[in-house]
Amino acid sequence: MNDSDYRLLDSQLSALLNSEPDALASASNFVAMLYNAMDDVNWLGIYVLRKHDLVLGPFQGKPACVRIELGHGVCGTAAATLATQRVDDVHAFEGHIACDPDSRSELVVPLIVNGELIGVLDIDSPSAARFSEVDQRGIETLCATFCRLQATRDHFI
Repeated sequence: MNDSDYRLLDSQLSALLNSEPDALASASNFVAMLYNAMDDVNWLGIYVLRKHDLVLGPFQGKPACVRIELGHGVCGTAAATLATQRVDDVHAFEGHIACDPDSRSELVVPLIVNGELIGVLDIDSPSAARFSEVDQRGIETLCATFCRLQATRDHFI
């Protein structure tokens, strides 16, 4: 996908979620929309912060790891550092948690609402080096839109 594809997705995401007051429904539609828009992705979902663990939330793909400790694996590292992790080869990432042995590359973006981590968006691909800088920027923009809309809810996911 290119920058204009991500801009279009961002406007579609805003329209889809803008009037929905339920955080879980919004998160589920965000994940489904993105999963269906991206090629060469075998898993896409949200892990929600619950105390010191990331807990499986809405996702598309095979069954996944249910809990991930902060600082462990790609998702836990993104959460602990509050920084996007774009990994070209997950087998070379020290401490990688292999929920699906078919996954080769991964993009994880922290979800931050009102300055607080609420979870991460995790995207896996069976292809090495699947995610580009354009993908990273586009997904970070979509996550920022999702988080901005989450801030208007009574509670977060």
